[in-house]
Amino acid sequence: MTLASLFLIGSFGTTEILLILFVIILLFGAKRIPELAKGLGKGIREFKDASKDEQPEFRDRPVNPNDPTQPRL
Repeated sequence: MTLASLFLIGSFGTTEILLILFVIILLFGAKRIPELAKGLGKGIREFKDASKDEQPEFRDRPVNPNDPTQPRL
């Protein structure tokens, strides 16, 4: 038995997906779902922007062990 079969990854059919969507609508309500999706989209966009701006500081810089100005890791 593989790990994928234990967690049923990739085996969702149309009926299961519709059932999950129905439960989500029951839990949150039809008016709340667009707000949740909008917040999720904003969060993903902020994460992508932050990950683009953040580049590792020491990634491309050559290391000189005799230079006292370079930080020690």
